[in-house]
Amino acid sequence: MLMAAILVLALGTYTMRLGGVLLRERLELSEPVQRVLPMAAATLLAALATTAALLEGASFAGFARPAGVAAGAILAWRRAPFVVVVLAAAATAALLRLAGIS
Repeated sequence: MLMAAILVLALGTYTMRLGGVLLRERLELSEPVQRVLPMAAATLLAALATTAALLEGASFAGFARPAGVAAGAILAWRRAPFVVVVLAAAATAALLRLAGIS
């Protein structure tokens, strides 16, 4: 049963992706929609990142995780190497948790 569900979901995902490629030439988007689509993708990504940074389940994740994400965001904004961004974010959250701030 689990394998059948995985196969159905994989087929559905593949069909949706294939539909986008096949319908691209037939679908005409208006100028305002074409202008908004890239912003919508960035907004969705920012909302997902914010939700993951602030919530654990349905409750607040604590202050360490958002602080780590903020440290990583600042370093990414300053164009630090990716490894440095990840390590600084993890270290910030770990040090805050070690200090008893969770």
